[in-house]
Amino acid sequence: MTEIRTEIDINAPAEKVWGILQDFKKYPEWNPFIKHAEGIVLKGEFLKVHIEPPGRKGMIFQPQILKAESNRELRWKGKFLIPGLFDGEHSFVLKEVSPQKTKLIHAEKFTGIFIPLFKRMLSDTERGFEMMNEALRKRAEDGGEN
Repeated sequence: MTEIRTEIDINAPAEKVWGILQDFKKYPEWNPFIKHAEGIVLKGEFLKVHIEPPGRKGMIFQPQILKAESNRELRWKGKFLIPGLFDGEHSFVLKEVSPQKTKLIHAEKFTGIFIPLFKRMLSDTERGFEMMNEALRKRAEDGGEN
């Protein structure tokens, strides 16, 4: 298993951060990493997600939502071709630091026999997470629309 884990403090309530995270239609307006996402934020549902790590070609996959707890956590699991080759469990966890401050923990756990082949891509993916975190922070703090 390989894991990417990033964190950022956002000077906005968890409800605001959640509102931005789950509003997939507006991702193209602000999100530099997840260029497009569609689907219903509900456990068991499948999404269509287009990611584009910096310096890499984009990739579209259809993960299934494992957890969707309002204002707290969104978690999905996707796979490359078939399960067991290169699977990723992506998560956004929101922790209330204070009523007006939220810590975002943005992570992904990768498993599968192809992990060694994707090592370089994983460092670009981590940079993509950091870019997305910063863009989300800016949108939430600057009063951007949900």
